[in-house]
Amino acid sequence: MIFRYRPQLASIDQLAPGDIVGYSGDHWLSWIINIATYGVPWWGLSHIGIVGEYTFPGKTDPELLLFESTESTSDLPCAINGKPFRGSQAFHIGPRLQEYRGKVWHYPLYRPLYDFERVRLNKFLLDTLHTPYDEMGAFRSAGVGLSWIEGLLREQDLTSIFCSEMVMAAYSVVGLCATDNVSRWSPNRLVRHLRHHEILRKRRRLK
Repeated sequence: MIFRYRPQLASIDQLAPGDIVGYSGDHWLSWIINIATYGVPWWGLSHIGIVGEYTFPGKTDPELLLFESTESTSDLPCAINGKPFRGSQAFHIGPRLQEYRGKVWHYPLYRPLYDFERVRLNKFLLDTLHTPYDEMGAFRSAGVGLSWIEGLLREQDLTSIFCSEMVMAAYSVVGLCATDNVSRWSPNRLVRHLRHHEILRKRRRLK
C-alpha cells in the first residue's frame, strides 16, 4: 500500500479582514519569481492578496473578498464590477482558490482589526480598485539589492500597482506597518518582514 502525505487544510471560514493570502504557483513563472526573491520554488510565494470587505447593493452585511493585483486577467471576473481586469480587483474567495493552480496559504494577523482599522482598510482597497498592474515595479522589487536601489532612487507611485505593493500600502494606511517606500517589497520579503515583527502569525495551508 502506498501512503501519500495529505496536509490538514485550513478553512476559508478562518479568514478575517486584513489577513494575507499567499500563492505558490506550480508554473515556471512562479519558479522564477521565487528564485529572484529568495524563496523556495513551488513552496515560497509568487503572489499575495489581502482580505477585505464589501457590502453588495441590496445586502445589509459585508462579504469577505480577496483583493489582489494580478499580472494577467483571470478567468474569474472582478466580484464588484463583473469584469476581468489586469491590475487590482476583488474575487469571491471560494472560486478564486478553486481555480488557482498551486498551493494557497493563509497568513492570519496576530489580532483582529479594530473597527476604525477595518474602515481604513476597506476604503483603501475600494479607492485603489481597478488600478492597472505595475509590471516594471514588480520586476524592480525583486531581491534585496534591487529593492534597496528602488527605495533610494524611485519614489512610490500607486498610479499602477503590483500585488505586494498593494498589500504593504494597505498595511501602511491602516497603521499596521510603516515603510519608507511601499514599492520596494516583493511577496516573500514582505511576508518574512511581517512575520519577523509579529504582525502575521504562522501560515496555514488553504489548498
